[in-house]
Amino acid sequence: MSGRTLRAYEEFLGRIRELHHLHSAVAMLNWDQQTYMPSKAAPLRAGQLEALAGVIHERTTAPRLLALLDELTAAGEELDDGGRIDVRETRRVVERTRRVPRELVQEISRTQPLAQQHWLAAREQADFALFAPWLEKMVALKRRVAEALGYEQTPYDPLLDEYEPGATAAEVDRVLTALRPRLVAMTRAIADSSLEPRRELLERSFPLDGQQAFSAWLLRQMGYDFTAGRLDVAPHPFTIGNLWDVRITTRYRADRITQSIFATLHEGGHALYEQGFDPAHLGTPRASAASLGIHESQSRMWENLVGRSLAFWEFAFPFLQAFFPDQTRDVTLEDWYPAINDVRPTCIRVEADEVTYNLHIILRFELERALIEGRLPVADLPGAWNEGLRELLGVEPPDDRQGVLQDIHWAMGLFGYFPTYALGNLYAAQLFETATREVPDLMGRLTRGDLLSLKSWANERIHRPGQEHRPVDLIRGVTGEEPSVEHLISHLRRKYSPLYGGWA
Repeated sequence: MSGRTLRAYEEFLGRIRELHHLHSAVAMLNWDQQTYMPSKAAPLRAGQLEALAGVIHERTTAPRLLALLDELTAAGEELDDGGRIDVRETRRVVERTRRVPRELVQEISRTQPLAQQHWLAAREQADFALFAPWLEKMVALKRRVAEALGYEQTPYDPLLDEYEPGATAAEVDRVLTALRPRLVAMTRAIADSSLEPRRELLERSFPLDGQQAFSAWLLRQMGYDFTAGRLDVAPHPFTIGNLWDVRITTRYRADRITQSIFATLHEGGHALYEQGFDPAHLGTPRASAASLGIHESQSRMWENLVGRSLAFWEFAFPFLQAFFPDQTRDVTLEDWYPAINDVRPTCIRVEADEVTYNLHIILRFELERALIEGRLPVADLPGAWNEGLRELLGVEPPDDRQGVLQDIHWAMGLFGYFPTYALGNLYAAQLFETATREVPDLMGRLTRGDLLSLKSWANERIHRPGQEHRPVDLIRGVTGEEPSVEHLISHLRRKYSPLYGGWA
């Protein structure tokens, strides 16, 4: 590398690492808002986020950064592969950012905390009308973003592209269309089974302090580094941060212990991804996730492929009994395993089983796409939600809290995010199948409590490459196949057919 190119690259790294620190500050403000911030502070937080959004936009679109990108692109082979990845992915972000006016970015940042505050109030009172005006405003703002970014088919595409680079609504629709009838048929076949898991044992009163301790124990078994993170509580569980500061939130309910168990495993999967990057690349695309779909593959892998497996609970169940001796005195592993894998349509996405979960995502994808495309007025959203849930799952929410108000995503303006959950489920099944081939006796290791072998495999094959590959290329490179729904369907059939009477 010539001296001039080296100097340009070092200046470039300094600029993008500064941007990383600014984004990290925004992340910590968002974490605080959902964990410890007093409710009256929302307007102040809105101003803080607006100010930071303006600074980030200004520095991301700075002429000097663009000039550096042009110079480094022209340098070609003088840069190694890693340098070219940093330049490629940074240019993608810069080009997207340049198209969206700073004033619009700031308005969104100012609106988000206020919209979340009204979502919380509406959720507590189960009254969608309290949130509707803020949702209308957020939808309008995100439409303006889509128009600024430009699109060929639908304004939903540029919003989806933010989370899953290269994906389009048409491609997601094809995937979900392929899944929908098979999942509906599977759900109906299971409903006809005579199996009756002991559901009541999950609804016993499990002390919250015990749940907190068990959640921390689970994270330690997974290899989560508590010296580089923490576990807190939030109304809607999430993970935020990168490398040395990755914070997890979960939620607890005395009569729903599985809520905290699976939320913790899910968020722990996200956290292992963020803690698994190469520290040498902190602040660059090589220490960032390939996509939200790949991110969700890691959370869903730990939540479902590991956390709902018999192998895992052969190891973990005695520890659960030690944490909760009174609640599990008459419970055996033969009771517990079917109970945590009970397939039953529910109104609540985060409490859904593996079989019905993607049907919840299909509903959200269809509704948010219709909102962004202007085919569904916000006022009609609760009715469309309830109708869609009846059609897909045969259930109807008793109120808005358990219906249209259950997810925080739209209050945060995260339109285009929901499909990544479904893609994550597909990727997870395909990646885990590969892991079982490449990690000797993986299921036996899980039974013996060796969860770190899977973590090490994921660190090497999925986490450390960062944004070296686009999502589809990463899946193809790790598994040797194109992404496919078949691995998920095969996993569900292998697991649930024996549990529910061999219907597959």
